[in-house]
Amino acid sequence: MNRNARINALLLLVVVALAVLPLALGLGDGKKEPFAGSDAEAETAITEIEPDYEPWFSPLYEPPSGEIESALFALQAALGAGVLAYYFGLRRGRRQGEQRARALPDGPETAHRTVPDDGAAGAERTEATAPADGAPGGAGKSGRGRA
Repeated sequence: MNRNARINALLLLVVVALAVLPLALGLGDGKKEPFAGSDAEAETAITEIEPDYEPWFSPLYEPPSGEIESALFALQAALGAGVLAYYFGLRRGRRQGEQRARALPDGPETAHRTVPDDGAAGAERTEATAPADGAPGGAGKSGRGRA
């Protein structure tokens, strides 16, 4: 197992532990809503301290049920994760493209080179070059292209 696979497995194990441990340890036992959000907890604490407190603002949209509120929160989290994944994927793709462009022997400007043809004396043909790693579609490590 390579290093990245071990790190991914460890991160997955941590996420599972964070989800299962509160349930296994019984952290929500004895509460009406054991895993309510911090907003509800804060509202309860403020109401106990100052019963006459009135909030400054009211929500723009109040979902009809807790399930819909949870679904909207999950949708918001999924959209945020998608935007972050797109951004990091785009950055990685650009970085890999720059590395491949720098790896070309003549630089990124010249994608073809002229080589002598094996048949007639003095004849030349154009051959596509490829990165030094031997990626398909070009000269590869040997310096000779496919005929």
